Order: sequence, then C-alpha cells, then structure tokens
Amino acid sequence: ETFCKLAKELQIVLIAPIFEKRTPGIYHNTAIIIDADGSIAGTYRKMHIPDDPCFFEKFYFTPGDTGYKSFPTRYGRVGVLICWDQWFPEAARLTALSGAQFLFYPTAIGYQDEDIKVSEQQICAWKTIQKSHAIANGVFLGSVNRVGRENALTFWGRSFICNPFGTVIGQAKDESQIVIARCSLSEIESTRQNWPFLRDRRVDSYQDLSRLYLDNE
Repeated sequence: ETFCKLAKELQIVLIAPIFEKRTPGIYHNTAIIIDADGSIAGTYRKMHIPDDPCFFEKFYFTPGDTGYKSFPTRYGRVGVLICWDQWFPEAARLTALSGAQFLFYPTAIGYQDEDIKVSEQQICAWKTIQKSHAIANGVFLGSVNRVGRENALTFWGRSFICNPFGTVIGQAKDESQIVIARCSLSEIESTRQNWPFLRDRRVDSYQDLSRLYLDNE
C-alpha cells in the first residue's frame, strides 16, 4: 500500500521486490509491478533459484509459476526478471516475446572476499550477458543491483541502463545512486528493423531447447 501511494504521488512505475509467503511452507522471491496511478500492473515470481555459496535460495524459495510476462504501464510494457534469472537468455527472450519494451532485473549480486582478484571479470561478465539480452531482443534494459557489504559478501552495485543497441545510457557506481536515462520507444522499432532477430528466428528448429541436455546417442 505504501509503494502504491508513492507511485501515484510521484507518477512513476515502481517495481517492489518482496519475500512472498504464498502459504505455510511455500515462499517466493516476487516482484510487484506498480503503475503510475498506484494500481498493481502485475506480479512476477522468480523462476531460476540458485544454490551457490552465500546464495542458498533453494532452502527457502520455491521456483515461480507465473511464467514470463510483460505488463502494460503508463510508460510502456514492462517485463521483470529477478537476479539469477539474468543469466538465462531464454527468460529474456520469452519476456520480450510477450511484448516487453523495458526489461528490469532487480538484483543482489556480489563477490566473496576470496574472489576479489576476479571481481572485475565477474562484473564484466554480468554486464555483458545483460547487454546481450537487450541487443538480442531489441529492448531497453535496466539492471538494479544492491550495494554494500554483508558478512563476507560485497555487493558491487554498478546498476545500469542500456538501450536496444546495447549502449549503456545510464551507469551507477558501487554506492547508492539514482540513475536516470531518457528512453525513446522509437529506438525499439528502428533497432529491430536493422537487426530483425525476432523475425528471423527458426522456431521450427528449437524443439531441443526444452531438453535439459543433448546426450550423444
């Protein structure tokens, strides 16, 4: 309710991540998309649940069941994926196919103390994979990452916005900042005309993507 009032007051679209208790014993990592009039535009439950050092989410989160969707808002169709979802191109593609013009990734990612020597490589890979989603799908993309430190984990921040060409048009540092970028929806049309990746897909040849692995037979 507080965030709905804030969105209406400021005339902005808000994405509010929450720890959702669906029923006793079933919890989701969920994002609520709030339109600029204060109404709920949609809900997304995180689909990919990691089990990595410092990120043992399988112990408390159930994988989402909302599918990959986008939601109409005052300023365009918004799709949301959460943190670990950002490494999976299939998720970005399906969200774009639902009509998303803006793809947002609320994120809490960082490095452990023993990884400090490769931290810049990790950050580069993290940024590259998300820029590739913007390019491959012709969408604007915003990655919003946590900053600060928790136990042995340092969150690297570096939140950014890029256009459908993959060009970064807004960039934060490793501290709390507000990043603002002007996004023209006409860029989506022009980019997809020049790079018609969605048009040229061979959907008749991708059946094996639904398999976990292609064993040598």
